[in-house]
Amino acid sequence: MTELALAVFASETGTHLLRPPNGRGWSSHLRAFDAAGYEQQLAARGYRFVARSAHGFPALLQAIHDPPTGLFVRGEAELELLSRPAVAVVGARACSGYGASVGRSLGRELARAGLVVVSGMARGVDAEAHRGALDAGGATVAVLGCGIDRDYPAAHAELARRIAASGLLVSEYAPGVEPAPWRFPARNRIVAGLCAATVVVEARERSGALITADLALEEGREVFAVPGEITSSLSAGTNALLKLGASPLTGAEDVLESFGLAPAEPPRETSGLLDLLPATADELVRRTGRPASEIARALVELELAGAVAAHDGIYRVH
Repeated sequence: MTELALAVFASETGTHLLRPPNGRGWSSHLRAFDAAGYEQQLAARGYRFVARSAHGFPALLQAIHDPPTGLFVRGEAELELLSRPAVAVVGARACSGYGASVGRSLGRELARAGLVVVSGMARGVDAEAHRGALDAGGATVAVLGCGIDRDYPAAHAELARRIAASGLLVSEYAPGVEPAPWRFPARNRIVAGLCAATVVVEARERSGALITADLALEEGREVFAVPGEITSSLSAGTNALLKLGASPLTGAEDVLESFGLAPAEPPRETSGLLDLLPATADELVRRTGRPASEIARALVELELAGAVAAHDGIYRVH
């Protein structure tokens, strides 16, 4: 398998290769490479490799102008998961509490409606989108910017385990490849490439999430951006995307409509807040005795679900 040999050669030489290079180094590697033996080693560690030319390689990713040579895969789900209708949910690593709530709620609602939620397992919005999909019992795919055997960041090892148990982790990098800054923009093209739509929740002016959005726009895919406060640096990137023609996102329904899907029937509201409305967030904190962050998260989720609406700081049943 020339594609597997090329993926391993690129990993071992620390280069970004999509096609066989000229030179004796590559020729020597190809002659010596034992594809069957390497695949056996991968299988022994619970990994798989799907080549760019293979039948199971996702068509949307194949269609981008620089698809990876192949994907190393970790997880229990079938490879077919990579070809199902999918949406990327990305955003700032150092996101706000609001951004984290929106990312998790979107992941939950999109997965509940049957879409695969794709992100980069980074801190902040990415991780929350994965967690939301898992909360809903839905499917999620994490695209890594390092070897398929690495959990990056290390603090997300448990999240990676949960994703692998029901979904997939994928990377164009072979086992043993360390994370490096230049690998993450390359990773982002795979995040965008797997999906028909990309949602950016929060992003600073030079956020990596904007790279994902730009790549999606270049490929003619739909891009949504969550509008933010004009005074917040975390909204600078998303508001700039809106000026460039991205669709404003006001709820999961905006994305679902682009896929021709209806929202799933929401689960029974369990926060207990609806019975206390109308009220301000501060009043709810005082009356329930619960932390302000917990109340804020619940209110955001209720707003995204269309159950409540806020006006002049007062929340009312919608």
